[in-house]
Amino acid sequence: MAIILLDIGNVLVDVDFMIFCRSVSLHGCHGPDELFGRYCVSERKHLFDRGVLSPVDYLATIAADPDVRPMMRRELKTAWQDIFSPKKETPESVREIMRTHTVWIMSDTDPLHFTALLNKVPILRMAERYWLSFEHGYLKREPGAFHEVISCSGNNATQFILIDDREDNCRCAESCGIRAVHFRNWTQALHDL
Repeated sequence: MAIILLDIGNVLVDVDFMIFCRSVSLHGCHGPDELFGRYCVSERKHLFDRGVLSPVDYLATIAADPDVRPMMRRELKTAWQDIFSPKKETPESVREIMRTHTVWIMSDTDPLHFTALLNKVPILRMAERYWLSFEHGYLKREPGAFHEVISCSGNNATQFILIDDREDNCRCAESCGIRAVHFRNWTQALHDL
């Protein structure tokens, strides 16, 4: 029985940051793209995902952006969290994995997104453990993320299998001795597992 390190974004749920960008943008067609670059894929977002920036500071930075429409902090927080849609195959697929393996969640995420996901995706609450970037300070493209999982768990790297949609995360896991399944869809992932 292996320990499955299961990613969240684009594995358990579909993620669309443009929902957020369109809902908060003050400007027309180009505004959301600029906000996407600033807050969804930037180094600032990576710092937030690593836990270097607090949710209050992150939202305050977005709220102060002249390209973001004036809005209450609660509305901004809701817009930030409302970017996920569960994949319909997820619950049954995860239950199938749990029949023969232990499931740990391993995700590059921020505390606002993870809180929203726990409420929106009940299957997440069935995981045995959580390895979240904002708690541990590493993204999965960094070997430190996998070294920490191995050392803190007391398990050997060969006992783990990562299921992740990003090739760079899969390569990093493999460089640390962890087998990786590059997720494209649940049928393929379960077959490759």
